[in-house]
Order: sequence, then C-alpha cells, then structure tokens
Amino acid sequence: MNRLLKLTSILEGATGLALIAMPDVVARLLLGGDISGASIAIGRVAGFGLLSLGMACWQGPNPTSSAAPARAMLAYNVLATLYFLRLGIGGEWVGPLLWPAATLHGVLSFLLVRQWTLGNTGSSGVSGMPKLASEGETKRESTAETSRGAG
Repeated sequence: MNRLLKLTSILEGATGLALIAMPDVVARLLLGGDISGASIAIGRVAGFGLLSLGMACWQGPNPTSSAAPARAMLAYNVLATLYFLRLGIGGEWVGPLLWPAATLHGVLSFLLVRQWTLGNTGSSGVSGMPKLASEGETKRESTAETSRGAG
C-alpha cells in the first residue's frame, strides 16, 4: 500500500476514534475551546465519518479490491444507527429528525448487509462486495475447461 495513504488512513481513523470516545477533549486540543450538549453528539457522528474514511482508504492485503469503501459505508451506517438509537432512547437530545435519521441509517445498514450476503451466494452485490460469477460466466468457463481437457 502507498505509505502516504496508509499513514493518512491511520491518522484519520485514530482521530475518528478519539472524537467518538472524547469529543470534548479533541475540540479543546484542536480548537482551544469547550463544547457541550448537542455539540458532543455531532462530534461523535463526525468521528464515525473519519473512522469510516480511514477504513475506506485502508486497502488491506489486496490493493485491487474495492471492498473497503463498502465495508466503510456499512460501518458508518451501523455506528450512526446505534448512536442515534442511544440518543433517542436516552431522551436528552431528540430533535424532529433524530428518529427518521436512525431509521434511514438502520435501513441502509440492513440493505448493505443484505447485498453483502447475497453477493456471497451468487446474486449481484454492492460494488466491492464479494460476488460469484453469473450463470453465463460459469457456462463460458465450463466450456473453456472442457475444450482445454479435450485438446
């Protein structure tokens, strides 16, 4: 993996984790000011985004694979869903769009997991998610193998 991309992936992911765990400390260290209330919740959601960005840019052992963006989007949507549910159930920070946002991210998470699962069983999946060859591709490969074996 490109060293610069690896470094930035680590830095953005670490910053995201820090924002998720301690948004007030990160704001104080970066901006020299304090945050409270709803700003802490927004800081955590920003942390989910930075963590997901780090995941998307981390290429892993197969640099030609495009699975990283799909995994990152799934991670972001799951984290956002769980956090919005926590906020809503806690009741302290509930605006008119909190429940629709939690629902939207939950549905997107479900659809991403469903596509990933279908991709592993042969249906077309989300770009970057593993999927098996289509029936036509399988027939062509079978014909090619028969031709090679006969020759």
